[in-house]
Amino acid sequence: MRFISLLAAALTASLAVAAPVKEKRVSKFKFFGVNESGPEFGEKNFPGTKGKDYVWPTQSTIDQFISKGFNTFRINILMERIIPNQLTGSLDSAYAKDLSDIVNYITNKGAYAMIVPHNYGRYYSNIITDTTGFGKFWQTLATPYKSNSRVIFDTNNEFHDMDQTLVVNLNQAAINGIRAAGATSQYITVEGNDWTGAWTWTTGKNGATMGSLTDPQNKIIYQMHQYLDTDGSGTHAECVSSTIGQERVKAATEWLKANKKLGMIGEFAGGVNSQCQTAVKGMLDYMSKNTDVWTGALWWAAGPWWADYMYSMEPTSGAAWNGYVSTLQQYE
Repeated sequence: MRFISLLAAALTASLAVAAPVKEKRVSKFKFFGVNESGPEFGEKNFPGTKGKDYVWPTQSTIDQFISKGFNTFRINILMERIIPNQLTGSLDSAYAKDLSDIVNYITNKGAYAMIVPHNYGRYYSNIITDTTGFGKFWQTLATPYKSNSRVIFDTNNEFHDMDQTLVVNLNQAAINGIRAAGATSQYITVEGNDWTGAWTWTTGKNGATMGSLTDPQNKIIYQMHQYLDTDGSGTHAECVSSTIGQERVKAATEWLKANKKLGMIGEFAGGVNSQCQTAVKGMLDYMSKNTDVWTGALWWAAGPWWADYMYSMEPTSGAAWNGYVSTLQQYE
C-alpha cells in the first residue's frame, strides 16, 4: 500500500510539472468588418455627380461580406455633401437618401453601419474651429437614425495637424450633438489627432487628453487606425516585420486598460504577402486576447472603384479579398 501511495504521489507530481500553461482564450470581436469607400471620392468636386465623382457601395457587395461573416460596415461620406454650405445647414436630400438607403439595407440585415465624415477635421478644406456648429452638424446628421441602435456614429476621420484641445472639444461637441438628437442607444467612436494612430497614441498628445471625453450613455469607443508599413501611412505593400502588428497596438492596449476605455481599430491593412499576412494575424491575435478593451477591427477598404488598389477588399476581384478573407473570418 505504501508503495502504491508513493507511486501515486510521484505520478501526481509529474503530471503537475508536465501540465502546460494555459494561454489566454482567444475571443471573437463584437464589431468586425470593412470600410466601404466611395461616397467620399472626388473630394475637390462639390457637390459632385454620383457615378462620375463618387459612388455608393452596392447591396450585392454587402451581401457577399455578410455571407462571409462580416458584421460591421464603415460608410465613408463627406460633410460638404451631406450638409452643404454651412455646418448648421440642412441635409442634402439626394445624398442623405442614398446614405439612408445603404444604412438601412445593412442594419435590416442585422449588421452594423458606421457613419463617418471622411474629412480629417476639415470642412471645405478649412480646419473646423466652430465647435458649436460641429455639434449642430452632428445633431442634424444623427436625427434620422436616432431609433436605429445598429448605427454607429464616428465623429470624423483622422484629425491631424490640429490644436489638441480643439480636437478634444470637437469630439465632445459631436457626442453632445448626437445625444441631443435623441440618439441614445448608439455607440459613438471618437478619433484622436495625429491621424488617430494606435502606435502614436501614448507618445503623442492623445493619450494625455482624449480620456477626458464624457458621454451620458457611456457608449464611447476610442477609434484608432493602424497600418504596418514603415511610416504607418498605409501606402506601401510591405510591412516592417512579421511581428509589427502586435508591437504597434501594445501601448494603446495598455492605455485602454489603464483608463478603463473601449477601443477599436477602425482602419487596418497589409499587402498581400506572407510577412504582412503574419503581421496582420499577429495583431488580431493579440487584440482578440484583449477583448475586454478591444471591440473590433475594420479592414481598409472595399468599394466599387478601387480597381487594382493593393488593399482592395472588394469582392471578388480585390487583391485583399483573395489574400485575407479566410484569415479575417477567424475573428468574426
